[in-house]
Amino acid sequence: MDKILEGLVSSDHSVPVKRAIVKKVVEAAEKEVTEEQCQSLFVLTTRLILLGEDAFQKQIGLQVLEAYARYHRPEFERFFSKDFVLSLLQQGYGQLDRKDPAIIDYIHCCLRLLISCPSVLEIFSVIQVEVLRMVCERPEPALCARLNTLLSDFVQCIPRDKSGVLFCQQLVRTISYFHCFASQERELREYVGQVTRVSTLLQNIWKADPATLLPSLQEVFAIISSTDPSFDPSIALASLVQHIPVQMITVLIKSLTTDQNVKDASMTKALCRMIDWLSWPLAQHVDTWVIALLKGLAAVQKFTILIDVTLLKIELVFSRLWYPIVRQGALTVLSHMLLSFQHSPEAFHLVVPHVVHLVQSLRTDGLPTSKAFLLQFTELIHCMMYQYSGFPDLYDHILETIKDLPKPGEEKIKVVLNQSAWTSQSNSFASGLLRQVVKSETGKTGLVNLGNTCYMNSIIQTLFMATDFRRHVLSLNLNGSNTLMKKLQLLFAFLAHTQRAAYAPRSFLDSSRPPWFNAGSQQDCSEYLRFLLDRLHEEEKTLQVLESAKPKVSNPVDTNCKEPTVQTCAEDTEESSLSPVETKPVDDGRTLIERMFGGNLITGIRCMQCNSISEKEERFTDLSLAFCPSATSQDSPQPIGPSEEPKVLCQGSVNGGSETPEPGSAKTPTSNTSFVPVANGPPLSVPDLVNYFLAPEILDEDNAYFCEKCDSLQRAERTMKLVSAPEYLILTLLRFSYDAKCHVRRKILDNVTIPTLMRVPVHSLSMHTQCSSSTSSPLQVDSPESSENLAKKLKPSQKEEEEEKERIDGDELINREEEMLVQSVPYVLSSVVMHSGISSESGHYYSYGRNINGADGTQHSANQLGLKEDLGNGQAECSLSTCSALSISPEQGDKLSTQEAKDWLLFNDSRVTFSSFQSVQNITNRFPKDTAYVLMYRKQEVQGQSQNGGLAANGMRVTTEPPLQKELLDAIIKDNKLYLQEQELNARTQALQAPSSSCSFRPNGSDDNNPPGSCGPSGGGGGGGGGFNTISRLVF
Repeated sequence: MDKILEGLVSSDHSVPVKRAIVKKVVEAAEKEVTEEQCQSLFVLTTRLILLGEDAFQKQIGLQVLEAYARYHRPEFERFFSKDFVLSLLQQGYGQLDRKDPAIIDYIHCCLRLLISCPSVLEIFSVIQVEVLRMVCERPEPALCARLNTLLSDFVQCIPRDKSGVLFCQQLVRTISYFHCFASQERELREYVGQVTRVSTLLQNIWKADPATLLPSLQEVFAIISSTDPSFDPSIALASLVQHIPVQMITVLIKSLTTDQNVKDASMTKALCRMIDWLSWPLAQHVDTWVIALLKGLAAVQKFTILIDVTLLKIELVFSRLWYPIVRQGALTVLSHMLLSFQHSPEAFHLVVPHVVHLVQSLRTDGLPTSKAFLLQFTELIHCMMYQYSGFPDLYDHILETIKDLPKPGEEKIKVVLNQSAWTSQSNSFASGLLRQVVKSETGKTGLVNLGNTCYMNSIIQTLFMATDFRRHVLSLNLNGSNTLMKKLQLLFAFLAHTQRAAYAPRSFLDSSRPPWFNAGSQQDCSEYLRFLLDRLHEEEKTLQVLESAKPKVSNPVDTNCKEPTVQTCAEDTEESSLSPVETKPVDDGRTLIERMFGGNLITGIRCMQCNSISEKEERFTDLSLAFCPSATSQDSPQPIGPSEEPKVLCQGSVNGGSETPEPGSAKTPTSNTSFVPVANGPPLSVPDLVNYFLAPEILDEDNAYFCEKCDSLQRAERTMKLVSAPEYLILTLLRFSYDAKCHVRRKILDNVTIPTLMRVPVHSLSMHTQCSSSTSSPLQVDSPESSENLAKKLKPSQKEEEEEKERIDGDELINREEEMLVQSVPYVLSSVVMHSGISSESGHYYSYGRNINGADGTQHSANQLGLKEDLGNGQAECSLSTCSALSISPEQGDKLSTQEAKDWLLFNDSRVTFSSFQSVQNITNRFPKDTAYVLMYRKQEVQGQSQNGGLAANGMRVTTEPPLQKELLDAIIKDNKLYLQEQELNARTQALQAPSSSCSFRPNGSDDNNPPGSCGPSGGGGGGGGGFNTISRLVF
């Protein structure tokens, strides 16, 4: 029969004739055949199957073999022995190589025919050994795919136990050698199908024997972390990811990121290759694993790896967005990489040139998923442009391309950035020592206490929260200078953009500390504020003088125009927020401090004998408010008006010290020296203290006034009037009184009600000749020796008498007062500095603040609260000439409370937490030693009412946060990189010490070893409802 079949195959008969004869041969298999004939047929059919010249011969051999093996199984069992199988697998068949897939297919076919025979068990054991040897030889994808089919049908051929683990590891490594060089789609599909079948085999093995999974994954990591330059593992390994249980992510990432034996170079390679897997078309969960590893590395502060990998791979990830089959996973990884890379715009700017082309492609490709994908992508781009503002040359064409697409709100952007930052990643598997202190949920940066420097920290945060002042400081073009304003600008830039949870302002402390302040000692924050503002003012005045002395030449071309981050070029002035000098239409000669904090006050003294008047106008940056007599607060809650006869004529100073007059003075109430709060009657309010400050004062007896006209000491009346309202009104409450008996400064602990909205009377003259003689030095800073209250000036000095330039008769005064206009200027509370303790030499300062913009009243505008209407109703509540708190309707009050609950912040050195205005109001009731000390109010504009001296009139309004100039941006990027390196080094050091350490972690721990809110033993509570425990934002 074998001769017939062999002759038939080699004959020239037609195919139908051959098929008919083959059919007869197959039917003859049911008849009795000798063993020799069977063996001859098996040899012939095997040769046809393996070495057939065409598919027809192979098909004939397969049909005849199956027929005779089925009816003559004992003979076939003796033919297809384990020795024959071993020779096929080790030596091949004839000229057919042992690695040819046809041999695996032939063995697979024969095993199906022998499945019920006992001898098949011996063959299984042989195949178990041989397949392990085969995968160690790194077979091609086609052969591996055939092996997968064989082993899937005959699981008995899969190696077991230790051999099984080794087989899985070697199969993983074999996959890493799979490379496809095909260019045709059919070939690519075939390649992907082969890899998928092999990965499916591994999945089945892992399910059947879970003990093989972890060693297999360890082998995967060993492969992708290899630093051998001659070995580049295939991205086909990505096919395995979808078969790894997702619940193993935490365990595996912990193992990888905390293993001290894994070198940084190896981890970098592994992460890069995992990112390459995003190109694999059918892989699932690759993005999940990549992001998990990125977060794990961030949690253990391995920022060097993250920086290197992001910069190396960000463009490749972006390029995957062009391919619909992999773009969703690529966008997920791209979003995480960009949003977390917050210390520098470098990564984002690598992909910026490709954004417009991708958006245009997504608009036109016609795919049903492209529209939704485009919305996700543009939201990411908006977040990045918000994070790294200040590059209009890079972003303009992008904004033009996506202008018709939805833009996420600012709050949503901030939340996304805060949650994505590397320093926001919690490490659930690392020890407490490895966990870092991250920024609070507020997104604000604290200031490190450098040794009783809370007085400085509270003032800096207060100035930083003065929105318009901060914006103007950041927009100043101070490149190359080493002035105090430059240092303040740099400090503000760090507070706004550093990744540190708390910044240490050492350089600024050294430059701004008054000479008489002892390092390491507690100081008066009000005194520091006045010194700081005076230094900044005098510094700018000096520069103005030097600038005016230079010969005027044409402005050269600004070389900074080449820098994308420096927006000081002339052609950009209409689009960007620049330095005040550049944006002002007319230079009025005032410094930034004068324009922001400076006001004017007229002090007038009228002789009550001859009615002659002496007036003096002086500038101020803060008003020091003395406490009213206790009787005033007990009689009536109404503020003191000018018509009332003052019983005690002690008033606060202009830019004065923080002390009240001595208790020995006849004009000073003894209650001012007590640190027991007044218990009877309603508490004093800030408007009460302002009215008391502005109230007329009778100069009599020991305080009698020397009238030149009368040429004798006379009884006189002194008045004070605000004639120019500052943009920011700073009020210092004179809480520290001097006890002459004990020679100590005591604190007045009276509670003072702080209104969030207040009206201040400002006088102006239609025709007014300046009579001020103190304009040469408008900002007076009082040293401890010169902090004398104006009420203690019994008689003008000879110098002051010489400086008086004008005296007016009583009739002239009456006529002039008739011409005087009084405006009630609205102010909104911006910040409050609290002092906790009972002495100025001890205790602790902290502050409450919120962002208030006078231009638009972003959160609490005067227009929202109906000030325009209120000011036009004849001032039913009180006179225009008195200060008062604004009345608010219940509906407005509810709205205001809801808003305030969101935007008040508590700054306590390195801690920043959310708070509320209710906390500010109730702090002294809850903690009697914690009292308001320095208040800052922001002037609000009313529609239809122009404020004289306001910034809008000078073209000085900066309505948005200015972009960082290049010099500031470079400094922040450098420090952010340094910070990440510090965190990484600390994490590595602590990880080595962790096994022997028993320390517990205190998140956001106190800067001092005292209760919260204290810098020393006498500190108070200081919480006020804001809380000190912060929750885990990274900005660049």
